[in-house]
Amino acid sequence: MKSLSKHIIFVFATILLTSNCARKGRPNGGLKDSLAPVMVIANPPYKSVDFKSKKIKFLFDEYITLQKLNEQLIISPPLKNTPEISPQGYPSKEITIKISDTLKNNTTYIFNFGNSIKDNNEGNVLNGFNYIFSTGKYVDSLKVTGLVKDAFQQKVNKDVRVLLYKIDGAFTDSIIYKKKPNYIANTIDSLYQITNIKAGKYLIIALKDVSNNNLFNPKEDKIGFHNRFIEVPKDSVLNSPLSLFKEVPSFRIISAKEISKGKIMFGFEGDNSNIKIEILSDTPSTFKSESVLDSQKDSVYFWHSAIQKDSLIFKIKKDNYETQKTVFLRSNIVDSLKVNSNITSVLDLKDTLTLTTNNPINSIDTSKILFLDTDSLDVNYQVELKKATNKIHFLFDKKELSSYKLTILPKALTDIFKTQNDTLKYRFRTKEREDYGSISFELKKAPSVNVFIELISENDDTVLQKINVSQLKSVKFEMLPPGKYIVRAIIDSNNNNKWDGGNYLKKKQPETVIYHPTIFNIRANWALPSEIFEIN
Repeated sequence: MKSLSKHIIFVFATILLTSNCARKGRPNGGLKDSLAPVMVIANPPYKSVDFKSKKIKFLFDEYITLQKLNEQLIISPPLKNTPEISPQGYPSKEITIKISDTLKNNTTYIFNFGNSIKDNNEGNVLNGFNYIFSTGKYVDSLKVTGLVKDAFQQKVNKDVRVLLYKIDGAFTDSIIYKKKPNYIANTIDSLYQITNIKAGKYLIIALKDVSNNNLFNPKEDKIGFHNRFIEVPKDSVLNSPLSLFKEVPSFRIISAKEISKGKIMFGFEGDNSNIKIEILSDTPSTFKSESVLDSQKDSVYFWHSAIQKDSLIFKIKKDNYETQKTVFLRSNIVDSLKVNSNITSVLDLKDTLTLTTNNPINSIDTSKILFLDTDSLDVNYQVELKKATNKIHFLFDKKELSSYKLTILPKALTDIFKTQNDTLKYRFRTKEREDYGSISFELKKAPSVNVFIELISENDDTVLQKINVSQLKSVKFEMLPPGKYIVRAIIDSNNNNKWDGGNYLKKKQPETVIYHPTIFNIRANWALPSEIFEIN
């Protein structure tokens, strides 16, 4: 009944409009949904030319509401002043737009409401509703379509904006930081379509626009761009996707403060490699210090032994950057030594038994460590102290289906503050090889390219294993616990053993990441047939 009543209303409105001076206009509505609201009158009509009105009205066949209009509405080209759109916050059969800007001459405008219009009763959405008009003699009809992807992650970024800037005498590369684009559209999933464009040459960029201001802010936005300008209509379909990435800012220290007695935190932005911290203050011969990088928080922690000073002066260097910071020492409380392990009850056969401490460890007394196996026999082990990460590795030959007991007696571990541990006890076991599975690949790649392959947990995107394959033709990930895994290849063009993003002003694209199309479901005692992995 609802569909039939809408049809009758639409026909009636059509007859009414053809007998009046206002012509009927019906903007595109995406996929037609018989239960969605129907726009029956637009005044001025849809695709009007010689447009001079400051007010636009739409009449719908039922009561509608506007939801998340600030997020959904895209006006192309953007207006300087946000138009007044009513009603908002209560149902109505009408939408009124009041324009306060002086519109550009000979320009086609699009008001795309996205999915903001819903009927008031069932909440059915009028998908992709838009209204088009021209201040010139005709409506521009050219368009550009293509794809947007994330340069690093496999997931699809939602609500990405794709912007076009006309190449003319006023154009500079920095325009994206300070001026609104000529045309704009939102992606649907990973697809974009910018419509009603004039013929010409354009810069095209994709923007994950956090502030919704259509300007590129490198500190918070992701960007994707093509290295060449596009020409419309020649480039109406772009086969190469726009790859979104977050620019790494130039390195600088943004904070330096004491967070507990003997522990200082240097906050920074930029690349974290090769940061050097030098203390300039005079220190006694017994003075000790350690620094550890926390890349997850963009911080370097600096621990130091007790010193009778109210401040310390530091020099921080990285590449061509150098600065000095004075840190005032006011805290009287030293962090007590805390130790965590990477095991609960099971240590996988491929893993290393690891303890992580909150303070740097200066010495380990192995005479106070008892490591026993299932038969209560001493385990032959080696201890590796990794000061750069505050980790202690226990290296030993793990036996299948065995139980182990590690006891660390008091005063076995001494940290930089001469604080020592209380008794620590860890019990764990191992499984047998049949409890694990494996994945293997035959690689097809260019021989001169540096590549590494990463094994990722499908559950939380954690990188579990990493293999450099520059000289290899095959790769095998073994001893994998049952679960789902993703595999990706990173084209390490600068051979620094990590993925690097790009830079817009330098016209540097991010390094290529290639995901294997399969999500691998590993079972116990299961070796999947070798897969072909094309890397190009």
